[in-house]
Amino acid sequence: MSGAVERTGAATAPALTLAPGDLHIWVLPRPWTHTDPAPLPVGELDDGERDRAAGLTRTGDRVRYLSAHVALRRLLSAYTGIEPQALRLGRDRCPCCGGPHGRPVLLGRGRETAQDWPQFSLSHSHQVAVVALAGATVGVDVQRVPPANAVRLCLPDLHPAEQAELAAVPGRRRPAAFARLWTRKEAYLKGLGTGLRRDLAADYLGTGAPGPARRGTPHRPAGWSVTDVPGPPGHATAAAVRTPHHYRTVVRTLTADCLHAEDATELIADSRARVHRVPQTAARRSQK
Repeated sequence: MSGAVERTGAATAPALTLAPGDLHIWVLPRPWTHTDPAPLPVGELDDGERDRAAGLTRTGDRVRYLSAHVALRRLLSAYTGIEPQALRLGRDRCPCCGGPHGRPVLLGRGRETAQDWPQFSLSHSHQVAVVALAGATVGVDVQRVPPANAVRLCLPDLHPAEQAELAAVPGRRRPAAFARLWTRKEAYLKGLGTGLRRDLAADYLGTGAPGPARRGTPHRPAGWSVTDVPGPPGHATAAAVRTPHHYRTVVRTLTADCLHAEDATELIADSRARVHRVPQTAARRSQK
């Protein structure tokens, strides 16, 4: 994992675009490994990213972090036309305390958010990383299905209606149902910019339909669309977009060669051949 990269601000026409109402999900099913034919271009990352990676004591954690952030920058480059190393990433203000640790954003020339560029969110769990891009505020989360004992420990922290729904799921299916619920909740909290600093019981992200609540079923958060997204086996993935409307979700696979190839932008653009579109009916059904 090496390679110094010259930092320039040169921009070209974006290789990929987001149409209004689009949500693009990119899944990286495995990180870079030492058996890959070329080094990981960590020179494309900024000092803060490299420092955070250096602080991870486990080699596997460090490689997964670096792989996910190289993937993020290369994807953002494909959507903005700006070289990965020239992109400036920052944080919005936290809605809870006002501190500079809210959701991640692209920055313009100063500290202001680049309003015309894609909103994005990154999540990684074990061997999988997921990046979501949209024209509106977005959060994404991926989690490996947990063991049953982890589900039992976390259940009391959830919204009472969520606890009741999971209690009604047969035992063998409960961990997968919990993972789907948890990713919906964390995707929403990441979209808000609070992360897990917000009370997990404060918001209902269960299986109840959005809109007018059925008797005894609470509302999902107003002004947000939260959807289960197809992902790798053994994992749950969800995305939350700040819009009251349904949106078109397209899931693409980001192959590991996109992490080190010099023509990564072309490879990313060609990934349109490996598209999985989530039908609107499926998106609605996932919220019921």
